[in-house]
Amino acid sequence: MKAYVFPGQGAQFSGMGLDLYENSKIGKQLFEDANAILGFHITKTMFEGSAEDLKQTEITQPAIFLHSVILSQVIGDKFQPDMVAGHSLGEFSALVANGTLSFEDGLKLVHQRAIAMQKACEAQESTMAAVLGLADDVVENVCDSTEGIVVPANYNCPGQLVISGEVEAINAACKTLKEKGAKRALVLPVGGAFHSPLMAPAKEALATAIENTNFSKPQCPIYQNVNAKAVENPEDIKKNLVEQLTSAVRWTQIMQHMLNDGMTQYIEVGPGKVLQGLMKKIDRRFPTESASI
Repeated sequence: MKAYVFPGQGAQFSGMGLDLYENSKIGKQLFEDANAILGFHITKTMFEGSAEDLKQTEITQPAIFLHSVILSQVIGDKFQPDMVAGHSLGEFSALVANGTLSFEDGLKLVHQRAIAMQKACEAQESTMAAVLGLADDVVENVCDSTEGIVVPANYNCPGQLVISGEVEAINAACKTLKEKGAKRALVLPVGGAFHSPLMAPAKEALATAIENTNFSKPQCPIYQNVNAKAVENPEDIKKNLVEQLTSAVRWTQIMQHMLNDGMTQYIEVGPGKVLQGLMKKIDRRFPTESASI
C-alpha cells in the first residue's frame, strides 16, 4: 500500500517550486491561481526570496503547502495514495491531495492558520526545543514537573521529541533534561510555541474558518496528528484539525500505525527529505523516496 506524506514548517528553501512553475503548465497555472487567491505574489518570495524571507510563518506555511500540493497535482495519474499523512501544516496538504479539501479552500485555510499563529506568537514570548536521546516518558515527566507552560509538541521519531512553551519554562526543562542524560536539549530558532496551549487564540480563529469550509469525504484515509489514527469522517477530520494547534504531532505513532495497516511504499511529497530521515529512524528496514515529476 502506498503512503504519501507531506512535510510541515521547516522544510522551506529559497527557490522552492520554481522547477514546477517552469516545467509544468499545470504547475504554472496553480501558482498563478495561488497569487490571485492570496492577493499577493507569494511566488516572488518562493522563487527569489532569501531564507530569512521564507522564515516568516505567514509566508512559510502557504509556501510549503503550495510546493507539496502542486507537486501532487503535477504527478498526475502516478499519484495513487492508499493512505496519507502530513506533519503539522502538512496535514492540510494531505487533505487537498486526498480530495477532502479543494485547492482554493486548502490554501485559504493555511493562510488564515498562518496569520492566526503569527499573532499568537507575537502575543507572548515563547519557543520550542529539540530533545535528543531520551525516552518519551522521561521528557513527558520533566515537562509535567517543570513550572510554567512546557509540553511535548512533536513526537518525531524514537529519541527525538520537540517540546514547546514559555521561554523560561523551556530553558528550565532543557537544563533538567540534560541532567537526565539528553544528548541534546537545544532551543530552536522559531517564533513561538507551536502545538502548545499558547496557540489557543489561533485555535479559536481557525475553528471558525474550518466550520465555514466544505470538507468532502476523502478518497483514502488520513492519519491525523492528534490521535495518529486513520480518519475518513469529514466532521472528525475538522475537529482534529482544530485540536492540532494546541496538541502534539504524534508522527512516530502515525508511522507505526501505517506500517501496521500494511504500508509498503513511503513517498514524501514536498520540499526536502525531512520525513524520509525520520522514517529511517523509526524503521530502518523501510525504503523511502521523494515524489518527482
